[in-house]
Amino acid sequence: QVQLVESGGGLVQPGGSLRLSCAASGSILSIAAMGWYRQVPGKQREWVAVISSSDSTKYAESVKGRFTISSDDAKNTVYLQMNSLKPEDTAVYYCNVVYKGDPVAYWGQGTQVTVSS
Repeated sequence: QVQLVESGGGLVQPGGSLRLSCAASGSILSIAAMGWYRQVPGKQREWVAVISSSDSTKYAESVKGRFTISSDDAKNTVYLQMNSLKPEDTAVYYCNVVYKGDPVAYWGQGTQVTVSS
């Protein structure tokens, strides 16, 4: 059974930084891509960033230049370094993993990020 365990959320002041982590386990398949999404109550889940197995990265325009996605393949872990945080970055952040040959996309439980003074 695939499990994604997230950590690193919390309360931070505007302009501050946080680093989210997400460790995947439970599959014998290779990871095709890992990503981060976020959701604010009453709104649709929004894609934030993705990293492929070849370390290719893409970012939503709203976070480009401020957030950095990276991965540790040996640990099946993806990170999201968030700098210059803004109040509008406040959301529950979810990690997502897609395995090669598996049509299912797996989700973490979510971690709250609050940017407020």
